[in-house]
Amino acid sequence: MFVILLGPPGAGKGTQADLLAARLGVPKISTGDLFREEIGRGSPLGDEVAQFINAGQLVPDATTLRVLEERLGRPDARGGAVFDGFPRTIGQAEALDGLLTGSGRHLERVIDIDVPTEEIVQRVAGRLICRRCHATYHELFAPPKVPGICDRCGGELYRRPDDQPEAIRTRLRVYAEQTAPLIDYYRQHGLLVSVDGAKPRDEVTTALLAALDGAARTGS
Repeated sequence: MFVILLGPPGAGKGTQADLLAARLGVPKISTGDLFREEIGRGSPLGDEVAQFINAGQLVPDATTLRVLEERLGRPDARGGAVFDGFPRTIGQAEALDGLLTGSGRHLERVIDIDVPTEEIVQRVAGRLICRRCHATYHELFAPPKVPGICDRCGGELYRRPDDQPEAIRTRLRVYAEQTAPLIDYYRQHGLLVSVDGAKPRDEVTTALLAALDGAARTGS
């Protein structure tokens, strides 16, 4: 089963993608992870990706799709995958459709994790990260035992500059402008299901699995 998770920054896509991939027995595919992997391998494609990233530029769609095509060609992804953070635009969505149909596969479900803006601001603005081991905490939902100190390694906890409330709202505006149109695109294709991402994590996972079960039963 090939599945896309949509949702704004802070909606919990990464966590839910990991859970779904494990339940389905398919890989989670994140272009950010793929870029880091290719760069780490030192492949010609990785060198190309690194040139854009090191220059502070977005990796062009053509290069991104070559990385994605290589990943989809591996044995573990032939029967399905959970896409996290891709596609981001309608052009990328159309290109992904082409990659899948060109190999006799197809997308079966797109799930939009819907979370109100102020809920996301609260979630992200409270996030704390360890400078040493990069463990993540939250001031309200998962605080460290000692304020400002990592439970795991004793390192200093800090808040990223882009996790400030106004920076978060800017990121959400960019998402609405660039990525939210995918919701209408996939709705028109009969693939979209929305779930309430403001609920507790386990309830969101249950809703996601129910949406996938519906896709399996209807064959859509």
